[in-house]
Amino acid sequence: MNMNRDRVPLSVLDLAVVGEGGTSASALADTTLLAKQAEGFGYTRFWVAEHHNMPLVASTTPPVLIAHLAAATSTIRVGSGGVMLPNHPSLVVAEQFALLEALHPGRIDLGIGRAPGTDPATAAALRRAPAALGAEDFPRHLIELMGLLGDPRTKEGIWNRFAATPAATSAPTIILLGSSDYSAQLAGQLGLPFVFANHFDTGGTLDALDLYRQNFRPSPVLDQPYAIVTASVLVAETDEQATWFAAPGQLAMLAIRTGRRIPLLSPEAAAAHPDLPLARQLPTNRIVGTPAAVVARIEQLSQQTTANEIMVTSLTHGIRERVRSLELLAEAWYQPVAHYSEVG
Repeated sequence: MNMNRDRVPLSVLDLAVVGEGGTSASALADTTLLAKQAEGFGYTRFWVAEHHNMPLVASTTPPVLIAHLAAATSTIRVGSGGVMLPNHPSLVVAEQFALLEALHPGRIDLGIGRAPGTDPATAAALRRAPAALGAEDFPRHLIELMGLLGDPRTKEGIWNRFAATPAATSAPTIILLGSSDYSAQLAGQLGLPFVFANHFDTGGTLDALDLYRQNFRPSPVLDQPYAIVTASVLVAETDEQATWFAAPGQLAMLAIRTGRRIPLLSPEAAAAHPDLPLARQLPTNRIVGTPAAVVARIEQLSQQTTANEIMVTSLTHGIRERVRSLELLAEAWYQPVAHYSEVG
């Protein structure tokens, strides 16, 4: 498939969202279908996130889901967006991703974050004790993880005593995730690729990217900065359709910001919800609309951030709408694009 190479590559972040009336099994089946379709549409990566004890998210264990998705696809890079390192010993994460890389060489990304991916009580349960594996130890644990996966930065370390796999021939790509200046500076100092969570809608994107580039030092894995910027994107044939399908996600974000838990509603239920007008008034950088309008906004984001890659995520109720959104975006961004009809 020939693609338009004048624009930066596009990738996908997915949460295996459980919509109203759905199950964990159906959400994971939807994510599997979405990964297959994203591969056919020409997307570069397909990432899944780590979240715990959340009613909307079935993506709790990225390494398990990545193994399944990589086996269900053949060319697209598959990874974590991300693994929350404070929740796990470095050796455990290294073993998991060394195994994934051995199974699918050259296709595995290890996106690493330092947030818990959940509430404090659940984080304490995951770590067995509230003070265990604290985020303040994140740089040391990250250095350990890098060394265990073939990128030692000092002579002595855990990698001298333990091996993540007996005889590696390649290593997963380690990419640092962040939504703050801290992670941006650390990624630059270590010479790692960096992903900024622009879709969190908390601001600071340009400042963080500037800090990443200012602090960047060439490393054994990267000669110059490589920045990925995420964006919440939903594309439909008309503005009316896009607005209709975006409503469930807007209500879900309002609920998260106000500390409530509601299911991811159907568009019909969302349209009748009394909080929808308020949800639509929230300031947001979400990109919703027709292919031409969305492409223009993503191009603007790409130019403003000088990102090397844009990673899109779509929060809506139905898998059909998520697949169609990726297809329409790919058609407008890459020319030509294959068409798929698995979603009947």
